[in-house]
Amino acid sequence: MQTDPVTRPAPPPPALGAMLTDLEELVSCESYSADHAAVARSARVVAEQGARLLGARPETIVSGGVSHVRWSFGTPRVLLLGHHDTVWPIGSLTTHPFSVRQGIARGPGVFDMKAGLVQMFHALARLPSLNGVCVLVTGDEEVGSDTSRALIEDTARACRAALVLEAAAAGGALKTARKGVSHYELTVHGRAAHSGLDPEKGINAAVELAHHLLALGPLTDAVTARTGPGTTITPTVMSAGTTANTVPARAELSIDVRVPTPAAQQAVDELIRSLAPHHPGARLDIGGGPNRPPLDAGSSAELFALAAELAVGSGLGTLEAASVGGASDGNYTAGAGCPTLDGLGAVGDGAHADHEHVVTAAMPPRTRLLADLVGALL
Repeated sequence: MQTDPVTRPAPPPPALGAMLTDLEELVSCESYSADHAAVARSARVVAEQGARLLGARPETIVSGGVSHVRWSFGTPRVLLLGHHDTVWPIGSLTTHPFSVRQGIARGPGVFDMKAGLVQMFHALARLPSLNGVCVLVTGDEEVGSDTSRALIEDTARACRAALVLEAAAAGGALKTARKGVSHYELTVHGRAAHSGLDPEKGINAAVELAHHLLALGPLTDAVTARTGPGTTITPTVMSAGTTANTVPARAELSIDVRVPTPAAQQAVDELIRSLAPHHPGARLDIGGGPNRPPLDAGSSAELFALAAELAVGSGLGTLEAASVGGASDGNYTAGAGCPTLDGLGAVGDGAHADHEHVVTAAMPPRTRLLADLVGALL
């Protein structure tokens, strides 16, 4: 759905009180990624808030049961990208209620990344025209963007720039590079047997898995030797066995991979898929693979230079750039060939953690910077 361009008088500077009211509205609507009904409720709140500030209703796109929200004004040239789902299970407001005290806003998802959405809407409300703007707010970023990836990439290919409203790096730095991400599930199939009567008749899947667990260190070294430093291969969730007196017939391991370059991502994939059983009777299944490509600093260079120039001109000061290990949907826009600048959202800390918070005083100046940046790009 495309919205006709609207020319509007420039509003006054963003008022922090109004922004915090909108932030409370978004945070108070819990949106745990795995709860599609909660995400749908959140999408409606996002749509209403955006419609009020942008002067136009969005389209809601439901894919795989997940609700995404999109505005398009004229022929899109600049994509503003965010997500409204969070990692916080339903009920987290009971233990982590929204609050603002001494300039700090707290609540589930306040930093990652509902404050970024508020800043985005208020920044766009400052522009005299939204002609050429596309806003996409997805509902499954925290779980890999499986249902929104094609939507993100297709939209990005049609745009000249993508601005990602994920939270800023430490000190308010913009994120000019992100590592790529791969996820693997290693399943070992052994053979069960009684651990007391005849353990020799079993094939212990837990022991087999231990060999591969220990092999991940040398595998990381091999990737580094081939493609350079920066790759991490981290075993995360592991399970094996059924009862205390049975040789485990099955064991599972989740592996999280972060890579600085496409070459490293390919090298990891080749090496993990080349794993072979240590015990001749065991069998390995390897699932998963690359998820997000790296966001290379070259994709952000010109946009960051423009943002830095605008920040100095507006009195915001010197902007810092950061390269981070975490990924976002900005990896997809950059991978689709669209110049991408990330970390334009909230200043704060504690994403996914009990101390998640936003520095409220930074919200209005970050909002002005985003408005200036979008205006310059248009």
